[in-house]
Amino acid sequence: MSVTGPQGFVAGGVASGIKPSGDLDLAIVATADGKPVAAAGVFTANKATAAPVQVSRAHLDATGGYAAAVVLNSGNANAATGERGRIDAGRMCELTAVAIGCATTDVLVCSTGLIGFDLPMPCVESGVPKLAGVLSVDGGQTAADAILTTDTHRKQVLVSGNGFSVGGMAKGAAMLAPNMATMLAVLTTDAEIAPAALAGALSDAVAHSFNAMSVDGCTSTNDTVLVLASGQGVEPTASEFAAALRAACSDLAGQMVGDAEGATRVINVRVMGAATADEARAAARKVAESQLVKCSFYGQDPYWGRVVSEVGSAGVAFDPDRVSVRYGETTVCRDGVAVEHDGDAVATHLAQRHVSVTADLGLGPGEGVILTNDLTHAYIDENMKTS
Repeated sequence: MSVTGPQGFVAGGVASGIKPSGDLDLAIVATADGKPVAAAGVFTANKATAAPVQVSRAHLDATGGYAAAVVLNSGNANAATGERGRIDAGRMCELTAVAIGCATTDVLVCSTGLIGFDLPMPCVESGVPKLAGVLSVDGGQTAADAILTTDTHRKQVLVSGNGFSVGGMAKGAAMLAPNMATMLAVLTTDAEIAPAALAGALSDAVAHSFNAMSVDGCTSTNDTVLVLASGQGVEPTASEFAAALRAACSDLAGQMVGDAEGATRVINVRVMGAATADEARAAARKVAESQLVKCSFYGQDPYWGRVVSEVGSAGVAFDPDRVSVRYGETTVCRDGVAVEHDGDAVATHLAQRHVSVTADLGLGPGEGVILTNDLTHAYIDENMKTS
């Protein structure tokens, strides 16, 4: 169950010294033979774009959608580092290219960690050759560990299709908001698929997974989702591949929300009955990103008035006399007013790890879902420090 699950890929992770703790902090995912294959990427919408994002975009443009490897580091975001940052990101690609035997433009690069600090390049200079020597089909686990920051565990997935598979690894525990998150994800597949089709499938998968979650409403500088396709499996239909890739991305997104900083609950926020799907998603996002709503879930308090208030202020079509709200399967508000309900059933639901709230606007066919988490004291404790 890892990024090396599909045929044709190797990976690994080492401790290079970027993290003072001595934990794993440098990873590579590469084709087994070092040759470029179809590749695609989706990147942060934040205009304060980190150097690795700039370099990876440029390399995908230069190759027309091909790559042989992805090199990733944790412990330092290489963001807000100016021209030196771009040079360092390019150097990471160059070192990797020399080590596995491909062109520099065939390497994509990702970084995650603290913003505003230069990469300790001596660590990278010594670490990449060392790492290249231990790449293997069994290296997915260490690669997944090497990209973690405040995550409490590795995040991996493997989805099996009809004659092909999709594997992946990711990191992310905070600043999770579209577009995407403080997250990195590398996916691989052995499906035979052209770069353009791969890019389209990835955009669709991201829209329904990483862009349909929010931990704290913040969008990072480094967000990157990459996919490489070795072509060593069958050529699936477009719908088959799209479904498998979406399933893999959705699984990783769920793991991120479940591991969000300080989170005790994963919350599925659903809005139904909106005028349009876009309005439903906008309303669901407003609820999901409400600090009041998130705190109420932490306190296991079914205060549905906060949900109605957020939907009513979301800038979408809304009639207060038509809205209903339910926690789990128990309706607590109908036609805009409280209704008799089983309080014990609601309390039991809100005490679970995975919970849900649904608002039905009663206006149309639009439906949207956002995945989020509760807001706890631990989130504040984690984010009041920089190291």
